[in-house]
Amino acid sequence: MVKEADPVDPSHALFDRFVQAQTCKETQQNFIELCRHLEVEPRDYKHFYSKLKDRLNYWKAKDLWQKIDKRGAHPDYEQGQACHQNKCLVLGAGPCGLRTAIELALLGAQVVVLEKRLSFTRNNVLHLWLYTIRDLLNLGAKKFYGRFCSGSIHHISIRQLQLILLKLALILGVEVHTGVTFEGLQEPSGSTGWRAQVSPASHTAAAFEFDVFISAGGGRCVPDGFKIKELRGKLAIGITANFVNRHTKQEAQVQEISGVARIYNQQFFQALQSEIGVDLENIVYYKDDTHYFVMTAKKGSLLKKGVIKQDFSDVNQLLAPANVNQEALQKYAYEAADFSTDHGLPDLEFAKNHAGHLDVAMFDFTCMQRAENASLVKERKGKRLLITLVGDSLVEPFWPLGTGIARGFLAAFDTAWMVRSWGKGVPPLEVLAERESVYQLLSQTTPENTSKNYAAYSIDPSTRYPNVNLSSIKPMQVKHAVLDAHLHACKSCLKYCKCHTTITPIYHTYNCDLLSWCQKNTAGYKHVKVKDLSESWRSGMALCALIHNFRPELIDMSCLDEYNITGNNKLAFDLMEKEFGITPVMRAREMTTCGKIDQLSMVVYLTQIRTALTEKHTPYLKLCLIVQPAAPVVPVVPMASSEAGSSELCYFCNKHLYVVERGSAEGKFFHRSCFNCYQCGSTLRQGGYTFLSDTGRFYCELHSAAEEEEGDEGHRGSQV
Repeated sequence: MVKEADPVDPSHALFDRFVQAQTCKETQQNFIELCRHLEVEPRDYKHFYSKLKDRLNYWKAKDLWQKIDKRGAHPDYEQGQACHQNKCLVLGAGPCGLRTAIELALLGAQVVVLEKRLSFTRNNVLHLWLYTIRDLLNLGAKKFYGRFCSGSIHHISIRQLQLILLKLALILGVEVHTGVTFEGLQEPSGSTGWRAQVSPASHTAAAFEFDVFISAGGGRCVPDGFKIKELRGKLAIGITANFVNRHTKQEAQVQEISGVARIYNQQFFQALQSEIGVDLENIVYYKDDTHYFVMTAKKGSLLKKGVIKQDFSDVNQLLAPANVNQEALQKYAYEAADFSTDHGLPDLEFAKNHAGHLDVAMFDFTCMQRAENASLVKERKGKRLLITLVGDSLVEPFWPLGTGIARGFLAAFDTAWMVRSWGKGVPPLEVLAERESVYQLLSQTTPENTSKNYAAYSIDPSTRYPNVNLSSIKPMQVKHAVLDAHLHACKSCLKYCKCHTTITPIYHTYNCDLLSWCQKNTAGYKHVKVKDLSESWRSGMALCALIHNFRPELIDMSCLDEYNITGNNKLAFDLMEKEFGITPVMRAREMTTCGKIDQLSMVVYLTQIRTALTEKHTPYLKLCLIVQPAAPVVPVVPMASSEAGSSELCYFCNKHLYVVERGSAEGKFFHRSCFNCYQCGSTLRQGGYTFLSDTGRFYCELHSAAEEEEGDEGHRGSQV
């Protein structure tokens, strides 16, 4: 077959050098040269890719164009118009940051990536789920890295993955600036919008104005406004080691280790301990650019081998550089690697890290961090900024489960879907609510519970998460995630929030609407004066008035005593639960004893009441009138003070459960204070647990793997 292009064409040679580049700097330099030769301007992001494709008529590039075009033709991107007016700043050129940037570029946004490092130097190897392999192959990964997933185990070094994604991002018109440090967000001033404070301050990125900011810079790069939660388990010490891969025949014959845990191969770990004194919980070996080993070591073994000099109860003191003997650590890792590969790797030599030191490290993953929420909106001087997290900034990965890059890419797609909604003008609270609904699922994802139809995967969460409920979080529940420094005037609630810098105008407007509705429908009732959405409801008279206004046959208002707070509230709570299935906001007697009524809880409760009375009641009345005359109803008179009784029970403690204290997961309802790991008792969060349906127990992520292994082991034992 005759090739369509002349192989000596300078543009072809430049393209080949760009594709084959093995460093970040080389990639960027070859890309600039290619663009200059073809006379295409990368900053013309809207037309760059199409011009590059038109001017580079090279048979080696055509397959790559086809793959990119196929991806870009998906309806989600609306032919690159979905976000054509949006400008996005991505912090961090790690795999998750670059993968997010690629999706945003396909949506038509202008995308700028900032990376403080000048080079990609991380040798550590990532485990890949099948969907990530399919995703990268569909984007042309093999064009840039021919050995991609060619072994028996699917993995890739972080450095190689970054190079693949960097090249794709550049082709799609993403600006990637290395050697630029992000110092913070610069609020709008005058006619300028949101910008970044960067170092060096004179860099062109300092002038870039954006309406979307994505932090993918790791756990240390979390913007203000996000709460980070720590999950602590029993002490877990990890060791990573990279050795030089000379790609010899002898090295190729050594089998990789996808992950051996003590529970599955006790004989191996006992031999490891008895023969060389290395005591491990598990070990993984991947063969990539380097021979990569990662293992969990027991503290006692590290102390005996002299790796840790002195024992401390505080893990920070325990693993402080001054308390670690680096030579002993190197020997420990070397012996573990040599023994686990049956001495099959000849002349093991440590690779060098970015600092030129031997690439062996010890770290603590006793404590894992995750963000309480995935996104928020800031508004200053009428300019809104959507801020979101991806990668380790969002959820710190639990490496024994190999979840890092898989969940990182899922979060990148979820983020792109959110930005798509933002670009299409969906109201901010709705954008945030849908994002948080999806985020609840992220920490529970496994290869088994995500969709197996990888060919159908897109940025739309419904293509990846079976039975996802995109509205499980309501807009009202994310009101705290819309931050505005301006004072919004309203006679009923003229004030700043507690921090004196943030207030939620959209939620504020909703509250005013709800308050107005309550005032309108309780006006004229004796002993009822609704001034707010908290204390005005303490006596129970206002609740009873609301019910009477819509269903006068249910309550005889003349029999109510404004001082019988418990009785009035019990009457209202019981009627709302019996007639409409609305769970009480708290115990009736607590309306008397509580120091301050929680406004958010009352808003939730009153919103349910408004929906029930205005939307559900009307059709019910019409039906009664058409079918048959309504049966006479005897008005209910409030009883003396007593405990509210018919509410649902907590899944864990089996005690009464009320709206103000209720949480839910896996179809179970419970007190938020009862939502704890079955094994260690640590507090769980939505999206940060594992549920074992066969036992009905909830576990934190640190203990979920061990429980599943023990369950599997017991199951196998029963079959022998």
